[in-house]
Amino acid sequence: MLDETVTRSTEELDATDVGEPEVTSPEAEGALPAAEAPQAEETPATPDPRAELRAQARWYVIHSYSGMENKVKRNLEHRAESMRDQGGDHIFQVIVPTEEHYEMKDGQRRLVERRVFPGYILVEMVMTEDSWYVVRNTPGVTGFVGMGNKPTPLEPGEVERIMKRIEEEEPKLKADFQRGQRVRIIEGPFADFHGIVDEVYLEKGKARVLVSFFNRETPVEVDFLQIEKQ
Repeated sequence: MLDETVTRSTEELDATDVGEPEVTSPEAEGALPAAEAPQAEETPATPDPRAELRAQARWYVIHSYSGMENKVKRNLEHRAESMRDQGGDHIFQVIVPTEEHYEMKDGQRRLVERRVFPGYILVEMVMTEDSWYVVRNTPGVTGFVGMGNKPTPLEPGEVERIMKRIEEEEPKLKADFQRGQRVRIIEGPFADFHGIVDEVYLEKGKARVLVSFFNRETPVEVDFLQIEKQ
């Protein structure tokens, strides 16, 4: 009796045992694979609407009051921007040509900036009556460089030379001195002394000069900017 009860309970347990659920892949069921996310298309660069116009631009030179070049430059750039619909859009670039050079001050060599053409400013523009008016009536501008009242553009070769000059890296001191050369010291504690170049140090931009001091030849090291040829 007990054996029949156990057998019957075991058969009922086997009937209710479902085991692990079967996992089926989407491919097995014929499901479509997940669609890949579409790649964002690159937005093409917006072309400069004035690029074609700028291809027609030339460089012109204008007069200004000496010492006011930078102020006039700012005035002109402001007018070109605020008067874009009255010819200002034909003005592309305004440059005050400058270059760096060495000078001696308080016995120290200093790199300073100076104007290449004092009183003159370069303007890249397409010349029309309107753009001429914008430039000519800018405060501080006294006129265009040209024959009579007609502005004359610079030749490409002239523009290239000017740009190369103002874009030059830190200037190098030119050594135009040789051993045995007589020179005069023009700056420093030995100013107005005369002497003979004994050694030239190109990498330092200096020279050793023998000067007569208390009837004795005394070597003095000076900067190239502190001496001149006799």
